[in-house]
Amino acid sequence: MEPPLPWRKTATPVRSSAPLFQQAIGAFSIFRPTYRTPTADRPAFVWTGDLSTMSSIEKIALFIDGSNLHATSKALGFDIDYRRLLGEFQSRGVLLRAFYYTTLIENQEYSSIRPLIDWLDYNGYTVVTKLTKEFVDATTGRRKVKGSMDVDLAVSAMELAKHVDQIVLFSGDGDFRSLVEALQRRGVRVTVVSTLSTQPPMVADDLRRQADVFIDLAELRQKVGRDPVDRPGSREMRQSPQFLARGAINRGDPVE
Repeated sequence: MEPPLPWRKTATPVRSSAPLFQQAIGAFSIFRPTYRTPTADRPAFVWTGDLSTMSSIEKIALFIDGSNLHATSKALGFDIDYRRLLGEFQSRGVLLRAFYYTTLIENQEYSSIRPLIDWLDYNGYTVVTKLTKEFVDATTGRRKVKGSMDVDLAVSAMELAKHVDQIVLFSGDGDFRSLVEALQRRGVRVTVVSTLSTQPPMVADDLRRQADVFIDLAELRQKVGRDPVDRPGSREMRQSPQFLARGAINRGDPVE
């Protein structure tokens, strides 16, 4: 059965679906992190309705600060069901892109986040990763990890701004306040998703004030929360045990 909105999975790469998508995807070819390109076995969600009506429906893009959203949901006592999250925002307009940003530890043989990254990669998200660098602090002698996706997220959002009406930012990081302001100057409405329900709040006050709309993640729990007994991607991995061998996560350059 087709979803309520004219979305469907397609084996045709997004690059050839419409000029709007060609422009949006072309903007990301210069970035150092590697972006998953939709293929026949890993299609993306594309708009299959009448393109003449597309301009009258709000075009949305999601930008997810992976580590920040994970920390926020854990502080609230639940896990995110990323399939339900995607469906929730598909129901609110034309979802052009859903980006998920996270770092991976360099030279680590296994990371607990890798199954989630693979699942997202195969289920409608554009996953952007970068390797972190581990180093020894000269002043303390302690080993530290250096790596951040903030700049990559900000550049991608600015490049996509002319193609969307609303950007939904899943982060409480106050460093994004300037990004939100810059997007607003370009006519984009910015919604920030984080929480005030923890002590201390997970969202920076200046980011919340700058946003056009603030949504407390606690209020979305019933819509995007995962059943605690169902681990992210576990059912999908049991049904398709071969997908981890597809090499979806060998990407990214070390952080400078």
